[in-house]
Amino acid sequence: MDVINRINELKKKHNAVILAHNYQVPEVQDIADYTGDSLGLSVTASKTNASVIVFCGVYFMAETAKILSPEKTILIPDTTAGCPMADMITAGQLRALKREHPQAKVLCYVNSSAEVKAECDLCCTSANAVSIVQKAFNEDDEIIFVPDRYLALYTAAQVKRKFFFWKGYCPTHFRILPEYVIKKKNEHPNALVLVHPECRPEVTALADKVLSTGGMLAFVKQSSSKEFIIGTEHGIIHSLKKENPTKDFYPVTDMALCPNMKKITLGKVVRSLETMREEVTVPPEIIQRAQKSIQKMLEYS
Repeated sequence: MDVINRINELKKKHNAVILAHNYQVPEVQDIADYTGDSLGLSVTASKTNASVIVFCGVYFMAETAKILSPEKTILIPDTTAGCPMADMITAGQLRALKREHPQAKVLCYVNSSAEVKAECDLCCTSANAVSIVQKAFNEDDEIIFVPDRYLALYTAAQVKRKFFFWKGYCPTHFRILPEYVIKKKNEHPNALVLVHPECRPEVTALADKVLSTGGMLAFVKQSSSKEFIIGTEHGIIHSLKKENPTKDFYPVTDMALCPNMKKITLGKVVRSLETMREEVTVPPEIIQRAQKSIQKMLEYS
């Protein structure tokens, strides 16, 4: 029996669905029941009738799915698939920051651990950070924004608020340099430049559009342009090509690869479904507190 048939057999046996982030390797995206960005997949997990969710992404994403679906079994095919940015702040560090700025409200990027989400007033994504700040905070509010300083800087440039930033960042997006964007623009003068807001300000300043992964997929689909320079992790190009076969996509740099996203393979998906061992658990009290920050975000979205 080949791997695909085995996965389908095990999915049926366990009433399972497979969710894959846009940055996963092509073969994992292709066997997924749903692909998308981290929060979108977690919301999908909460709405599906499946009792088992195999989350092909990094660990904080699977945790978020567990927070929104505590009654379901959440599996991650490789428990070592972490997120360096999420690991750049702990709940203890955030509590210390809150003590330094006792009047500030706390906004955390969804790319954070369950324990950090539990310390926050509100969550946001790369797609809705600007609108969340506009809707949820007054102009005189002080806002602690963790952990990504670049998403925070991008948001702060769009809205008038007083922010306190953390020093976190995404190593993959950090490797996207402005000179790489300029070089690609010279090579493909008719292409639109799409970059992720986790990129440095010097990079977002060169973009035609600054978009989340979901935003890129939606924009390209409706755009009349035929060429795009993509400033985010390479994995999304597989989805972009599948959905837009007549259009051309050029990565800003071959170095924009997330090694943790690439840890999950078809073999690991099979093993996860066979053993049911790589289960993601979150303490009930953390779930309860973290749910509030996510649900508040969903109410504003």
